[in-house]
Parts: sequence; C-alpha cells; structure tokens
Amino acid sequence: MKRGMRNSRREFLKQSTLGGAGVLTSGSLSLVRFAHAAGSDIIKFALIGAGGRGTGACIQLMNADQNLQVIAVADAFENRAQGAADRLRKQNPKQALIPPDRVFSGLEAYKAALATEADLVVLAEPPGFRPFTYKAAIEAGKHVFMEKPCCVDPPGYRMLMETNKLADEKGLLVAVGLQRRHEPRYIETIQRLRDGAIGEIKFLRVYWNGGGIWNRKRERGMTELQYQVHNWYHFCWLSGDNICEQHIHNIDVGNWVLGDDHPVEANGMGGCTARYRGELRGTGQIFDHHFVEFVYANGVRMFSQCRHMANCFNSVSEFAHGTKGVADCSGRIDGENSWRYTGPNPNGHQQEQIDLVAALRAGKRYNEGYYGANSSMTAVLGRMATYSGKVVKWDEAVEKGKSEFPKELRWDAPATVSKNAEGDYPIPMPGEYSPFA
Repeated sequence: MKRGMRNSRREFLKQSTLGGAGVLTSGSLSLVRFAHAAGSDIIKFALIGAGGRGTGACIQLMNADQNLQVIAVADAFENRAQGAADRLRKQNPKQALIPPDRVFSGLEAYKAALATEADLVVLAEPPGFRPFTYKAAIEAGKHVFMEKPCCVDPPGYRMLMETNKLADEKGLLVAVGLQRRHEPRYIETIQRLRDGAIGEIKFLRVYWNGGGIWNRKRERGMTELQYQVHNWYHFCWLSGDNICEQHIHNIDVGNWVLGDDHPVEANGMGGCTARYRGELRGTGQIFDHHFVEFVYANGVRMFSQCRHMANCFNSVSEFAHGTKGVADCSGRIDGENSWRYTGPNPNGHQQEQIDLVAALRAGKRYNEGYYGANSSMTAVLGRMATYSGKVVKWDEAVEKGKSEFPKELRWDAPATVSKNAEGDYPIPMPGEYSPFA
C-alpha cells in the first residue's frame, strides 16, 4: 500500500470513536448548505442504483427524518428506475417528490442525478461501478451513503482511498452500509473485547454460509453487457463474488475486532461445485464456496467461510477466541468474564441512517469510507487467494492487482467475460488463475 493511504487511514482511526459512526472531533460542517428557500431545513437526496437495497435505504432515510426528501432516481435500466420511483412515491408521497424528468436511466444516469440539487446521494448500484460513482459524487460536492462492498478489485480500492481523502478535504460525510457497526450489541461486545474480556485474541472465525441467491434470466433483446449488469451478482467484475458481496459483513467485523487493521496476506481454497448446474448452466461465473485464512501483522489469524449451497451447514456469524474466553461478536462472551448483551437491539439498516442524519444535522465530520474500503479490499484479497490457490500479500495485491472492469462501457461494447464454445462462462481455476495477469 502507498504510504499516504496507510497514514490517512491510521490518522482517521486515531480520531474516530469505537462505533461505526467514526465522528471526527477536529471540526464540523457548516449547515448553511442545508438552509434552502425560506430557511427550510429540508435535506434532499437522490438514489443511484434502484434495486431492492437502494429503495430500502431510501425508505429508511425518510423514516429517519421527516424533513428528508428523495428528489431523483437513476438506474442503468429504465424499468427499474421507474419502478423504484413509483414504489417510493407510493410508500411516502410527502417525502418522495420525484418528478418524471428526475427519473434517469442508462449507464451514465448517475451523472444526471449528481447534477440535481441533491445534498446527499445513495449509491446502491452493482459494486463494480461504486468507486467511479463515489468519486464523481464527492467531486460534485455531495454527501454519500454507499452500500457495501465499496470495490471489487485493487484499482477500485486505490480510487476509494484517494476519494476518501478528497471527502475529508471537502468536509463531506460518507456512510457505508456495514450496518453491524451501528448495532449496540456489536458495539458493546467489541468494546469489551478491546477492554480485554477474553484476554489476548488468538484467532477469529467468520461465516456467511447459506443456501444461495437469485439468478435472473436473460431478457429478449439484451446485449451481453446488459445481461451481465442485469444478472450482476453472478459476474466478478460487478459483484466481486459472494465473498465480497455478502461475506464482507463478517470480514468487516473481524477487522473491527482487531482495531480496524487489515490482514497482510491470505491463502485459501474454493470453487464452483453446484451453482451453475441444470437450467442455471451458463448463467454466471462466480464460486459457490470459499475458505480463507487471513493473517494479520500481529500473527492473529482469521478463518473465513462463505458458501452458497443447499442442504449444508448454515451460519452467518463472527467469533473471537482469546486466552480467557470466546466471544460471539453479536452479544455473548463465555469464559472468565461471561456476559450476555441485554440492551436495545434496533434494526441495523435503519440505525445506520438515523446515525447519518444525526451527524448531518449536528454538522459533525463523519467518514466511514476508510474502513469500508479496507474491508472491501480484505474480501478482494481473499478472493484473489481462493481463485489462484496461492498465498497473496496485501501490499502486492493493492499495488499490482488487476482491474476487473470493462475497458469500454457501452451496452454494445464487449463484456469483460464471454461464453466459451460449450456455452459456459469461464470460472477461475486454482493453480491456473493469476490475480496479476
């Protein structure tokens, strides 16, 4: 990693609180930009990426404060943009003030949304686009809520870290959809771990094992690139694979427990056994299981499992093992200092929006982009290790890791991956795949 990136992250951590908000104490934002016509305290926001998570985040923002208004929706596909706008208007007609000419579609629809008077933007497009839309949003002077993962490859990570610094320079707030950081049960448990409740931490175990996810059919008339964006979870350049798209939540908790540090190397194994069989053959190219051993600078190891496979052991959880006990990071400690969390348990997706709006109203500096970037890159590092079957070093990965993004971005441009003669998309083969070629 470049020295400037590492130093900026460490400086942020010195100034931030334990919890997810990361409210900096060195300065505040002017609320003048929120004083609109007639002294109104309305905060306007736009949605970029109109899937279920994006519309859900918008609803939760409106629930957090009645003086928030969504004024624009953008998506690559017109039907999704229109559908999200209709859903938001129906859900909350007083706060969803989206005129027809503020519903944008196309691969560059985000630019139109950023050109509106929105103060805040919600970035919920497929993750492969996120470093680019985040950079554009900060350059446009917008506060940002972006979903995870924040990147799917090392060049995206480098872009994120540079944009985080620009956000700090501009005094813009950045929130990331790693909602466990806003849940009291996690915050209190991890504080106790920091205070030595289980002694010296020796290793961690983190899991996202479940039955699987959706797979969207190719629609008539779609180009190859349109199909891949439509079925985005199943392509590495768009989702980063399931280790990035979902398992990042658990990986992020592991980094959080260890002081928001990141691993220095990873090795792992994985493959695609069951995901693309039968009628789903030829519909994607990501693994359905990963196992990674992450190694941190202090020698602590984090053992990571994620799997999409029916009729198998399921768990979405995080555990820390120490010299004095074991912690379930969601609210339980067993050992010399046994404890159970009994406090409030708000919905994390809602709480992260409440915290964001509170920071906006208070004029606090608030940037979650650093740990969002580092946890995203940790997941990418794990994928590079499982795809290749090799030990992959953090610094080398950040410096030399390849881009997964297409060289051209037009609906009729060649896609990053294409089917072979047998009708299958290429699935990485450990021992043959190179994360740097």
